[in-house]
Amino acid sequence: MEARIITLPGDYIGPEIMREAVKVLKRVAQKYGHSFTFEERLLGGASIDAYGVPLTDETLAACNAADAVLMGSVGGPKWDNVPAAVRPEKGLLAIRKGMQVYANLRPCRIHPQLAGACPLRPDIIREPIDIMILRELTGDIYFGKRSRSEDRTQATDEMAYSVAEVERLARIGFEMAKKRRGKLCSVDKANVLECSRLWRETVQRLSAEYPEVEVSYMYVDNAAMQLILRPSQFDVIITGNLFGDILSDESAAIAGSLGMMPSASLGDGTRGLYEPIHGSAPDIAGKDIANPLGTILSGALLLRHSLGLEQEAAAIEKAVSEVLDAGFRTPDIYSEGKEKVGCIRMGDLVAERI
Repeated sequence: MEARIITLPGDYIGPEIMREAVKVLKRVAQKYGHSFTFEERLLGGASIDAYGVPLTDETLAACNAADAVLMGSVGGPKWDNVPAAVRPEKGLLAIRKGMQVYANLRPCRIHPQLAGACPLRPDIIREPIDIMILRELTGDIYFGKRSRSEDRTQATDEMAYSVAEVERLARIGFEMAKKRRGKLCSVDKANVLECSRLWRETVQRLSAEYPEVEVSYMYVDNAAMQLILRPSQFDVIITGNLFGDILSDESAAIAGSLGMMPSASLGDGTRGLYEPIHGSAPDIAGKDIANPLGTILSGALLLRHSLGLEQEAAAIEKAVSEVLDAGFRTPDIYSEGKEKVGCIRMGDLVAERI
């Protein structure tokens, strides 16, 4: 297979973790006889420094012409004082909107080798935890109208959803649940928000088309609590942009480290945007101690969802598991008795096991 992949390293540790993910993907291509072409573009603060904006039209066009896009992380204190309209995070929102990727997949699994890093009691995580959080990505309060009063003492952010936006995400959730354990939980705040009432009504209507899926509904505050008290009850969770942002980060903490967590953002076609869920970590940039596994595992999702290469995706996931089995750890997941390695060495170890 031939594939063109755009890489967007971003800022601070972004280029470091991206190099290791590309290293692993190149090893996959070599091992399985594929031809992957990588083209690097700028996003976030790096793009602001070079072009004055966090995302250029040319970069967005390149992403939409590629087979898939792999991203590192953006933002950091260097750009804290730039105007709000051109902050690095604006580039992230713009590329999601511009690529029309509206469904963000964030898997939450506890790697058995890292169970000790989970902050929950052993009796809580005794039951297997395998959650897929499906977050709507291009609507909600992040993209609604916003304003500030003339005297700057009052601010307004609009939360908005249409039936079509909820329906397209919910269908992905139902189809995903059919292929997993047949359970879907829709998370909202329908006791307070009209937006959430529309969300719940839409999911309830669609559920009649999926009788094989067990559907439940949960308010977001209870969902946040239940993720701590009994995470094993969840299979697929669908929710809006704001609630999904918060709950998926909570699930990452449950798994033991943000550095381990990949994500995939998909639209109607096969082209997707793939990224680890952690930030740019300015405090450790350039020290060769960042954890590249979240980015490497995002590369596995890229192979699976955009290129249809399930065997190759599984090979990356197996390689990561074998490296952890062998006791290698970056500082964020290190525990006594294990071997501490840096970002580059961790990438080498995974690539060697493909």
